[in-house]
Amino acid sequence: MTARTFVDRHIGPDAEQTARLLDVIGVDSLDALAAAAVPADILDDAPHGIADGLEALPEPVSEQEALAELAALAASNTVAVSMIGTGYSATLTPPVLVRNILENPAWYTAYTPYQPEISQGRLEALLNFQTMVADLTGMEIANSSMLDEGTAAAEAMTLLRRAGKSKSARLIVDIDLFPQTRAVIDTRAEPLGIEIVEADLADGLPDGDCFGVITQSPGASGRLLDVTDLCAAAHERGALVAVGVDLLAATLITPAGEQGADACFGTTQRFGVPMGFGGPHAGYLAVRSSHARQLPGRLVGVSKDADGSVAYRLALQTREQHIRREKATSNICTAQVLLAVVAAMYASYHGADGLTAIARRVAGHAAGLAAGLRAADVRVVHASFFDTVLARVPGRAAEVVAAAKRDAGINLRHVDDDHVGIATDEATTDEHVAAVLRAFGARAEGIEALEVRHPAIPDALARRTEFLTHPAFVRYRTETAMLRYLRSLSDKDIALDRSMIPLGSCTMKLNATAEMEPITWPGFSQVHPFAPAEDAPGLLRVVQDLEQWLVAVTGYDAVSLQPNAGSQGEYAGLLAIRNYHLDRGDDRRTICLIPSSAHGTNAASAVMAGMKVVVVACRPNGDVDVSDLRAKVAEHADTLAAIMITYPSTHGVYEHEIADICAAVHDAGGQVYVDGANLNALVGVARPGRFGGDVSHLNLHKTFCIPHGGGGPGVGPIGVRSHLARFLPGHPHVDGLGETGAVSAAPYGSASILPITWAYIRMMGATGLRRATLTAIASANYIARRLDEYFPVLYTGDKSMVAHECILDLRPITARTGVTVDDVAKRLADYGFHAPTMSFPVAGTLMVEPTESENLEEIDAFVDAMIAIRGEIDRVAAGEWPVEDNPLRGAPHTAHCLVTEWTHPYTREEAVYPAGLGRPKVWPAVRRIDGAHGDRNLVCSCPPLEAFAE
Repeated sequence: MTARTFVDRHIGPDAEQTARLLDVIGVDSLDALAAAAVPADILDDAPHGIADGLEALPEPVSEQEALAELAALAASNTVAVSMIGTGYSATLTPPVLVRNILENPAWYTAYTPYQPEISQGRLEALLNFQTMVADLTGMEIANSSMLDEGTAAAEAMTLLRRAGKSKSARLIVDIDLFPQTRAVIDTRAEPLGIEIVEADLADGLPDGDCFGVITQSPGASGRLLDVTDLCAAAHERGALVAVGVDLLAATLITPAGEQGADACFGTTQRFGVPMGFGGPHAGYLAVRSSHARQLPGRLVGVSKDADGSVAYRLALQTREQHIRREKATSNICTAQVLLAVVAAMYASYHGADGLTAIARRVAGHAAGLAAGLRAADVRVVHASFFDTVLARVPGRAAEVVAAAKRDAGINLRHVDDDHVGIATDEATTDEHVAAVLRAFGARAEGIEALEVRHPAIPDALARRTEFLTHPAFVRYRTETAMLRYLRSLSDKDIALDRSMIPLGSCTMKLNATAEMEPITWPGFSQVHPFAPAEDAPGLLRVVQDLEQWLVAVTGYDAVSLQPNAGSQGEYAGLLAIRNYHLDRGDDRRTICLIPSSAHGTNAASAVMAGMKVVVVACRPNGDVDVSDLRAKVAEHADTLAAIMITYPSTHGVYEHEIADICAAVHDAGGQVYVDGANLNALVGVARPGRFGGDVSHLNLHKTFCIPHGGGGPGVGPIGVRSHLARFLPGHPHVDGLGETGAVSAAPYGSASILPITWAYIRMMGATGLRRATLTAIASANYIARRLDEYFPVLYTGDKSMVAHECILDLRPITARTGVTVDDVAKRLADYGFHAPTMSFPVAGTLMVEPTESENLEEIDAFVDAMIAIRGEIDRVAAGEWPVEDNPLRGAPHTAHCLVTEWTHPYTREEAVYPAGLGRPKVWPAVRRIDGAHGDRNLVCSCPPLEAFAE
């Protein structure tokens, strides 16, 4: 008997179970399955199990070997004392949060809380996040996180334009924004025709009309700015104002909302989330309640369940791109839930008093540093600041920075030849301050004797309003209390640690512990994204390896890892296409063809990239209508920029005309964007860069094992053919990247979680990746065959095969019985399962994706639950239970509902221990939630305790 490899442990079905899957499907091997399911003209040859192109991947290694290699890479990085600042700070993450959130699969393997009844823990944590942000910024509503600070600022820009009354296309931007934030704003503004006007807003608002103003306080230079008069002046011109706010500084400084701002943006990174060479971190965007329906991203609201109890849900979802497509507020669907949870719990653990004490210590160190510099006749540029001191040293900046690094291992910010920036943070000590002073040639002795520990904040800007008074930020100050609170929240959710999550299109697969372990190692987690390159050879090696490995897997010629979500990858890919056409002088090419079945983010991304969406029809079998495609191509031949097509299709089928579709678009001068959402059905089987794609984004949080984290983090790199390589994203802090502007705040996006994908590919190898893909296809086809007689499979390919997912059609059942797709989804919670994807891409259906990680026992348990539910539907159809009162319509059932008066025509046992349960009971935290009530009565911050008493 041979020892089990990592591949064996990642892939659920063993050889015997795989044989049973294949027997039901009717093929005799995984290779035969590939030949039957995948079109022959795109299927890669795979001699010895290694597909064409994958020879470049290294031989697979064990978990121990991969961890040893990663440990060596982490050790090669220099974890310097970072005093660079510019939006990234060292922070002391409480160990109780590291162990019980970042390292806890109950939190990191959960999905986006679209099924709120089994997601109450995450939703409560996100409501805490929203409350924290709203309190600290002085705004009324905050969303439940953005991808990063740069993204949040760019989204603030478009929100100001949507929400304001001005018809101007001009945006006034303060000269003191973080450079990376300004870069992302510039990238977003250009395709939308927004004119950026830079100004020093310390001198007031420049002349001329504008729709919005964006500033930041503290600014990149550390300068504090009272924006009261600025906001008043902007409002007089019909413009709105967004202010970047440091939430730790906001514990000491008058909130921007109280100064008149219409929106606030920023990052919560310094609230316990490591710098991680740039990410992932939870950005935020907060607004006044009058702009709530213009707010992009997810928004958690308070509603009530069927028993009238307080319950949480995602509110105002009609704003989102999966419903509104090109008319959505944004294409940003991926948030940073896991990191938002950490930030919220950091605030809960410290409370208002603790955060204020940390802020005073940070500001005191900065003030003491400034005093020491002034005593040595070094000019401190700004008199008012929070944590960042800008020192003027004519011609000596490089010398000072080098001395600090050489003598004390401290990284400072080299602003220009004459200026050095020094930022203090939670981890700064008196010794660090003394070492920095020595680097300037100033006296370090006796700094304490100066007794300068008071912030350099004018009294007129001092905060006077309370914040974080809700019990969520008062109760959990001891580790025991916090530990139990986190456990109580996670117990309300279903994540992969408890059950299969059979979500079509979302690929909820194993996030192996060996992949996850390195992300909290200091060598990966505690490096500043703008540290000198010589500090990060191990991290840069991870980036380089992944770029090369993903090139091999996809068949493209170059890869950028900067986009930190699939939606952002779509945007970056379309920008590459747009800039390619513009570079050729072809500025008329603005039409983007998108099949009617596509993800909503496709259309929203195209609009953000300055394109016009033209919808291509689909045939009744779900395939792209090639006749309609050819007609649309002919109609728009001179203006066609691109087609966006998901492959396998959003309907879960390998379309056999994909090569013809690509050729038709190329013949007309357009480019082909292959959406990589379904790449889990292609790796080691077919390569989009070789069957016609010019660019694709890849969801590392799907196909390549970065966990969903409850709705983020994600990574959405793009692969491109050689002619588009020039147009990959660039960055102001790193030379040698692409020529297009930055799409993320950090050069390599969410770099600290890239070791997860690195480890996955390193341990799987070429043969393991191909086996994983084919096993996922086998599992999906097995489910389709077993359930087809109960819930007809809506779409299949030429040989009655699906790809890695299948769509179950409930519409005839609903028409006949009144039982809806919602009823089935909620009833699955009583069986202990998360629901499949509901009503996407076809209303009234369920899309199921088992992934390769689920063994046959779990797959059969899900199938058995679905068959049992069909039996319950039949009892409704037979009149045994009324349509409005049956176990499906009453689902999910809580433990509490059993002890209330029971008036239902079904028994308590039938409610909570349905036939075929056969697995440990998972109790939903609440009954079915009234979504309409939550939208009509929008409450997006922590409700008072009285609400629970009621």
